[in-house]
Amino acid sequence: MITVRVYGILLNEKKEVLVSDEYIRGYYFTKFPGGGLELGEGTRDCLQREFMEEMQLSVSVGEHIYTTDFYQQSAFNQAQQILSIYYFAHALEPIRVPLRDQPFAFDAAQLEQYELKKEIETFRLIPWEQFSADTVSLPIDKIVATHLKENF
Repeated sequence: MITVRVYGILLNEKKEVLVSDEYIRGYYFTKFPGGGLELGEGTRDCLQREFMEEMQLSVSVGEHIYTTDFYQQSAFNQAQQILSIYYFAHALEPIRVPLRDQPFAFDAAQLEQYELKKEIETFRLIPWEQFSADTVSLPIDKIVATHLKENF
């Protein structure tokens, strides 16, 4: 089974990269914002929906950056293959969700939510000079981060 994931690279006017710090099923991940493609949905529509669901943020979807071109097994289900698609995303309004200064700086309400959903997330901006493949956790994200640093 193949799962399609769509992610957005959002750079603000200060050239900071938006990342999501997540705690899912007992594991910590820093990744780009985005998520799973739903049946009947296009990839760009998926990314706009994910930003709205996760951040209450309207975005326009820009240039395609990368699509996975190798086999990647799901971290959560060994019977699934992951296909990830990355685009630039541009905020159409100010970001209103809290942005953290430190990785995994979840507040008390978020930690309570974890008990119900077994996943929580928060967001932060990383200055371009500090951003690298080492700042993200997932193997495909690391490739995209390296690509970004080399080409943009």
